[in-house]
Amino acid sequence: MKKLTVLAIDLGAESGRVMAVHYDGRGLELEELHRFPNMTVNVRGTLHWDFLRLWTDIQQGIGLGKIHNPASLGVDTWAIDFGLLDRQGHLLGNPVTYRDSRTDGVLERAFAKVSQADIYAQTGIQFMPINTLYQLLTLVEGGSPQLAAAQTFLTGPDLLNYWLTGAKVCEFSNATTTQLFNPRTGNWAWELLDAFAIPRHIFPEVVQPGTRLGTFDGIPVIAPACHDTGSAVAGTPLASPHSAYISSGTWSLVGLEVAAPVINDAALAANVTNEGGVYGTYRLLKNVMGLWIVQQCRATWAKAGEELGYDELTRLAADASPDTTAIDPNDNRFLAPGDHPARVREWCRERGLPVPQTKGEIVRSVLQGLANRYASVLASLTDLTGQPADRIHIVGGGSQNRMLNRMTADASGLPVVAGPVEATVLGNALVQLISLGELADIQQARQLVAQMGGQEEFLPE
Repeated sequence: MKKLTVLAIDLGAESGRVMAVHYDGRGLELEELHRFPNMTVNVRGTLHWDFLRLWTDIQQGIGLGKIHNPASLGVDTWAIDFGLLDRQGHLLGNPVTYRDSRTDGVLERAFAKVSQADIYAQTGIQFMPINTLYQLLTLVEGGSPQLAAAQTFLTGPDLLNYWLTGAKVCEFSNATTTQLFNPRTGNWAWELLDAFAIPRHIFPEVVQPGTRLGTFDGIPVIAPACHDTGSAVAGTPLASPHSAYISSGTWSLVGLEVAAPVINDAALAANVTNEGGVYGTYRLLKNVMGLWIVQQCRATWAKAGEELGYDELTRLAADASPDTTAIDPNDNRFLAPGDHPARVREWCRERGLPVPQTKGEIVRSVLQGLANRYASVLASLTDLTGQPADRIHIVGGGSQNRMLNRMTADASGLPVVAGPVEATVLGNALVQLISLGELADIQQARQLVAQMGGQEEFLPE
């Protein structure tokens, strides 16, 4: 068949890119068209995303992709953050990043209004102060004039889809991450919204991955799994129903693909999350802080005049003692930007544990802590489902860290298959290709990914 091309727009916490994904009926080929930074902007103490800058770069990337006469395009981004539109469809303010301090202490105030058990029963989502529910609660508490004027709520990728097409809708996989969606009813958690005095009228229709939203410059716009982890899992060549996955990057998402959400007392106690997937699936998972801590360590050292690449930091970690203390990466002190080397030492000092001193020891402390947390999260998920895992697929940028992959195999006692690095872009494109009728279903799509090669296996020792 003649080569067909779709464009995948993938935005992460550090950078974004527009990729062309070519399909010739036999295999997939990726081409990077435009890569650009994604940085937060501090305005009088509040951390914002620069969505207007992102929108400019997205348009530039699409323009470069027009040479391929793309059959469609799709957008995926990180979850949780959002924009509010007024009644004329204008953005009321630049979206605030989930790493802003406005949600400090909000969980206790939320639970004073609605119990944890009730919130979980309605949403099935892991409790994190950064969740959309609590961001909106801070607006309610502060009497936000933006919220008072808002006519429409859109998550990050939905805002970009609106600018592309004019469609004011929320895509399912991203809507489920907000802790505002009820997977049992398949709609917004209206009772929860009422309990927190969050206005109902701002929430639009929820649409499924694969929905055609409209066109941009004559190019059909198709919603993939607009949550980047949803796209990453769609693009993971899961070898069997017993395969686990880790989408590894700034955040690490450790999970299982299941047919229905798991919402019960045991899931609440384990604080696991049920996020929407593609084609009738759910992602039972838990967030782990991820390589964000290493990124912040690197940034701290760079400010001190020591520019070190990730490969060099990993080499230093490999040379450090195996007895280096492993931190808990999910400690809340690691959520905000800042001097993470000092925070690693602080965490160890508070517990009377040996304190890492060198850069290699600090990075090793983080990597081993991540591997240990991955293993414990996976054990809790398999206990909840009664579904034993036979291997772990690690995808995303973090899958290139061979040391972390080995540590994960050893900590979990399971084989680890690393790759593809570009699972998110692939998952985005595959949903588009299924919607265009070029692929039959997600099983055929994942077989194409498996055939691409470039995967490496790590066996536990």
